[in-house]
Amino acid sequence: MATLHAQIADLLRRVNDPELGINIVDLGLIYGLDYDDGDVTVTMSMTTPACPLSHHIKKSMREVLTPIGGIDRVHVDIVWNPAWSPAMMHPDVRPDRFRAPHA
Repeated sequence: MATLHAQIADLLRRVNDPELGINIVDLGLIYGLDYDDGDVTVTMSMTTPACPLSHHIKKSMREVLTPIGGIDRVHVDIVWNPAWSPAMMHPDVRPDRFRAPHA
């Protein structure tokens, strides 16, 4: 059975950045997950501080996480340090221009 942490990360893969069409986990936006007695705190960033869709992404996160038994509240802390960069993306979704050349 998957740990609650792994289950949360898996569910967050259902939340896409609407502009990029890539989930927030593979984008590298999730910096931390904490669980404490029914409360989940997700520490994350956005691709840019001017992201107009942060409210939509936070709402989507709450929608996918609250049906899990044992999760009562979802807190989303948006941080800007470290600043997100395409290098944080999972290699399978990173655009070619940001991939390291093959040896």
